[in-house]
Parts: sequence; C-alpha cells; structure tokens
Amino acid sequence: MSKEKTSFVYVTYIRSTPDKVFDAITRPEIARRYWGHENVSDWKVGSDWQHVRANEQRSVELVGKVVEHTPPTRLVITWANQSQAADPSAYSRVQFDIVEYEGMVRLTVTHDELDADSGMARGIKQGWPAVLSSLKSLLETGEGIDVFAKPKAVQL
Repeated sequence: MSKEKTSFVYVTYIRSTPDKVFDAITRPEIARRYWGHENVSDWKVGSDWQHVRANEQRSVELVGKVVEHTPPTRLVITWANQSQAADPSAYSRVQFDIVEYEGMVRLTVTHDELDADSGMARGIKQGWPAVLSSLKSLLETGEGIDVFAKPKAVQL
C-alpha cells in the first residue's frame, strides 16, 4: 500500500529580476547569505546537487538530482535527507518557477511528492516560508533574515 502524498506551494513577489532570483537559488555564495546553506551542483540535468551547511563542519544535509534547469525561469530538483539518500521512496520534488512582472518577479516554489505524515513534510511547512522571506529580504535590502531564529518567549 502506498503512502498518502502531500504538497506545499509558496508564492512570493520580489522586487528583483529573474536572473538575480535564479542566481540566488543556484549560486552557493549567494544562497549562504539568506539560507545558511549552499546549493552545490554543476546544475546539468541528471547531476547531483547537495545542500551544504555554510559553517565549519560543511555538513551535507540534503541531496538530490537536477531534473530540469532552464535559467532564469525554472529549476526542478529531487530532495531527500542525506541520511535517506539510498532510499528512492524518500525523495520528494521541488520546483522553482520564476515569472517576470513589471519591476518584480513572482517566485512559486512547489514542493511535492512528500509523504504526508513525514518529518520532511512537517519541516518544510515551517522552513520554506522562512527561507523565501529571507531570499526576498536579501534581494530587496541586501540582507537576509536569520532563518534559524526561534520565537521569543511570551512574557505574561
């Protein structure tokens, strides 16, 4: 019996260009500034990509393959925890669609083929909004937000 699948779609508008948004996703030196990770690949279809923590340990946390690479409008990758890389059923799919508008772009991130009850599905629902808000902040102001920040304790 197959597991129930779910998906997550996030849309944001960014005062930027398609090239700058695409580069921010695919260039490690930019991604580390808003994501705290680097997306590392040669970005050829079929190539591996790694999501590497931008710290001294440089741990590889996520892995996958490049499914589609159409700069600057679309990137599709598979996505799995490094610890589950050997299990084909552990992979989900992430699609970045970038559409130019007058003076801005619409970025749509679709993360699908997720097991509905998985830790990954729960994690990305919190992770993507923070990461994409940080991307927007970086491209519009020159500074990302702290994607690892925790909520402040409520004072009663």
